[in-house]
Amino acid sequence: MTGTPVVVALSPRLGAVLPAAAVRLLRDGVPLHADTDVPAELVHACGAQPVGDRVQGLLLTFDASTGAATRWVAAGAAVLVTVEPRGSAVLDAVAVLDRLRSPGGCPWDAEQTHGSLMPYLIEETYELYQALEDGDFDALREELGDVLLQVLFHARVAQETPEGFDIDAVATELVTKLVGRHPHVFAGSEEVRTAADQEIRWEQLKRIEKRRESSVDGVALAQPAVALAAKLAVRAVRAAVPVDLLPGNGSGTGGSLFALSAAAKLAGEDPEAALRHVARRFADDVRAAERSARAAGLDPGALSPQQWREHWLG
Repeated sequence: MTGTPVVVALSPRLGAVLPAAAVRLLRDGVPLHADTDVPAELVHACGAQPVGDRVQGLLLTFDASTGAATRWVAAGAAVLVTVEPRGSAVLDAVAVLDRLRSPGGCPWDAEQTHGSLMPYLIEETYELYQALEDGDFDALREELGDVLLQVLFHARVAQETPEGFDIDAVATELVTKLVGRHPHVFAGSEEVRTAADQEIRWEQLKRIEKRRESSVDGVALAQPAVALAAKLAVRAVRAAVPVDLLPGNGSGTGGSLFALSAAAKLAGEDPEAALRHVARRFADDVRAAERSARAAGLDPGALSPQQWREHWLG
């Protein structure tokens, strides 16, 4: 190959990974050069020659729009781009967090522990939930990132412990779980016809996998009470616990709330979401009445019951 070189734009995330077309040219004995933005260790590992005034063959660079490669691109050189797989941007998030957590990074990030991060996990999860409730896709994208940050942060902290694991171990375990609990998809050893069938099979496989002794083992007891009652009711009924054994209206306020939550969930509803919807609508009604009263020259903090009724717009 002579004349204008072929510029190979490497991915900063993937390092020395080359596009297939470049590999084919190298196998044909095409000379290899490296732009000034390619680290010396990578130049050495690839056996590339430094870029000069005369370049033939392949010219490696991390950005074809800057550095010495620009004149070859301007001269009409072909550019081969290293295609990144979906999800590659997560590597940037991992790298940024590593930088923040490492010596010379951010003092606050360096001081965090699993315990100190726990409130943020709860807060960010609820903010994500609210974005989903509101159907706000701009907020959804941001809040998903904030929850992802919590996952990456806890994995980074765990990496520093004696029994440590890193984000790759987290992802590997997730993949193993997803594949193992979908044998009808990945092994073709079963047939699952409906989503309801898959929910039952998922719980069966989970119980076997985790060697659980009880049908209610593994239920997160820290979740909101309505959601907790609903989850426990579903687990119990799936285990053939008679419905009349569930806490009921004769057990005081808690029993009544449990019974309502269980009945709603067993009927296919989401009692947590239903209660949140009513609560949020009530909050909106209170704010609307206060705005109406304020517009009428009244102090919203000193309204009488009759004034509340007069300005209630719900």
